Amino acid sequence: MTPVYSSGFEPNPFDTIDVLAFVLCSPQVFVPGGDPAEMEAVAELIQPAKEEAIRRWQEARLSKPFC
Repeated sequence: MTPVYSSGFEPNPFDTIDVLAFVLCSPQVFVPGGDPAEMEAVAELIQPAKEEAIRRWQEARLSKPFC
């Protein structure tokens, strides 16, 4: 069985735009056929990755020295 979602992309936690682009990316992008069941599965799989991207961004932001 092939994976529904597979990506080597990891948003740079120091780049807000990079993280936002990933987090705001719709699950529809990963489901070319638009099958509702597949879209639900992709959304369920990608949500934890989005939450982790936000956590890493927040951690990176807080670790930056203030100027």
